[in-house]
Amino acid sequence: MTLSSPAFGAEGYIPVTHAHASGDLSPQLRWSGVPGACRELALTCVDPDAPGGTFVHWMLGGIEPERDVLAAGEERPWIARGRNDFGFNGYGGPHPPPGDPPHRYVFTLHALREPSGLTSGFSADDMRDALNDNVIETATLVGLYSR
Repeated sequence: MTLSSPAFGAEGYIPVTHAHASGDLSPQLRWSGVPGACRELALTCVDPDAPGGTFVHWMLGGIEPERDVLAAGEERPWIARGRNDFGFNGYGGPHPPPGDPPHRYVFTLHALREPSGLTSGFSADDMRDALNDNVIETATLVGLYSR
């Protein structure tokens, strides 16, 4: 599988329009090569460079395997939105401490062999449980951001 965004390239800088301070507009994502056995797609975005440890910015479950794009800011009622580390459901954009070197924002698309059962408001632990022994394949896109 491959994962990309027209907003930024691999290891490229995420535009400020997708940052936390600019209103948390999720970037458009595109993917291809979803395995035929996939029953559901799930998405995570984390900052492994956060001062307090890995920070969860975005988690989605229930994405249909036949889809190949998620539009910027798209929210569909059947896509489950997880609770990010800002404390709300959905996308929370990059927000590293001012002056820090660029942080990495790791977007990972997970192809699942069985439906996750996730519902909106799920936690990072719920996502880990849903992914455990259920991932067929993953695709990753890393973007950078600094303030």
